[in-house]
Amino acid sequence: MNQPDHADATEHGAEGAFDAGETIIGHIANGEHPVLHLPAIAGIDFSISKHVFMLLLVATTLFLLITLAVRRYLRQDQMIPSGFMNGLEFVVEFVRDSIVLPNVGPKWVKTFAPLGLTFFFFILGANVIGLIPIFEVLGLVDHTILHTGENSMVKHLIHGGTTATANFNVTAALATITFVSIIVAGTMAHGFIQHWVNLVPHGLAWPLYILLIPIEVMGMFVKPFALTMRLAANMAGGHIAILAILSFVFIFTELFGTAMAGVGVGLAVSVPLAVGINALEIIVVLVQAYVFTLLTSVFVGMATVSYTHLTLPTKA
Repeated sequence: MNQPDHADATEHGAEGAFDAGETIIGHIANGEHPVLHLPAIAGIDFSISKHVFMLLLVATTLFLLITLAVRRYLRQDQMIPSGFMNGLEFVVEFVRDSIVLPNVGPKWVKTFAPLGLTFFFFILGANVIGLIPIFEVLGLVDHTILHTGENSMVKHLIHGGTTATANFNVTAALATITFVSIIVAGTMAHGFIQHWVNLVPHGLAWPLYILLIPIEVMGMFVKPFALTMRLAANMAGGHIAILAILSFVFIFTELFGTAMAGVGVGLAVSVPLAVGINALEIIVVLVQAYVFTLLTSVFVGMATVSYTHLTLPTKA
């Protein structure tokens, strides 16, 4: 083989080599192509991406489950919840009485309990659906039976991440709702102007306000930023860890030039670790829904409390 042929073969081998980083990003990103193309309006692309599709799937699934459960409950002769409705009632009471009520108080619990319940169910639903290998099974069916083209909707559904809450745009939108809710809560409790006045304690020496006001203003934006990063990073981190561990199979196959090496590493290391992390992910999906709802309730409750009780006494 002459030198140019050898260079071409090396380049071809490099192109066909397994790229763990590209594979991982491809399984958590929003997908390269929209699932459904829609016309742009005023220069804004309204095409449905993979994560937008997952948001619609989560919302539709939750709507159907809760609506059907409530309708079945209302049709009963005896208003005694059972089965799925019993579990649903337990979750609703837990979020209302153990998360929202202690933080916003009895005066505002009926106002902000729906917000907390919406956050909890939506984030939990998105996290749980992200753990179900729906599109992996669809990809297997497409590879063995359907054999659709590269530009088909099936191919666009297969590529990209399945956990909508691992997308920073999604978590930023949820955090923005929390940010607006904080302002609404403060305005309802104290009035719009007084809400901003209450950002800092009253009665302090004026030089302290030079330091406190910028800190409190930054704190307003740090809260939604922390919510955004915490949820997205935790949900994406688990998937990245699982995919990185499973990538050992392909890496060792190419490293030793035999599939047996990859299979051996997979059975001895990758599969047990992936199963363990996946089991941990089940706990994570619950914890993240709880933490986001809890922090939102805490921030909203803080907005309803005035700093006037911290006013320092003046000298006679």
